Amino acid sequence: MDSSGSTALARNWYFNLVLQDVMTEEQSDALAQLASFHDGRISLVESPERSWFTCSFEAETMTQAIADALARFKDLPSVLVQSVELDPIALEYNGMATPAVVRVPE
Repeated sequence: MDSSGSTALARNWYFNLVLQDVMTEEQSDALAQLASFHDGRISLVESPERSWFTCSFEAETMTQAIADALARFKDLPSVLVQSVELDPIALEYNGMATPAVVRVPE
């Protein structure tokens, strides 16, 4: 039991934070200066069409993990997170891959 009275165990949660727009050069330069984005828990992925961050955060719940990741963006002005996404691999790592969520391979 921790100091908050919770008996839940922390675990790693995997998810993607998809940005509203592709990162600009200025935003990428600002990101390079922020230590909070260089601890191995959040990594930028870019394509010509979009930018997103792959995330692996330890927390008791996925909601707490997402909140921890989103808190880092207060130091990165004008970068807006559009959505939180779970790809099939993240669903599996998070123990959420069920026939109701992921189509069974043919």
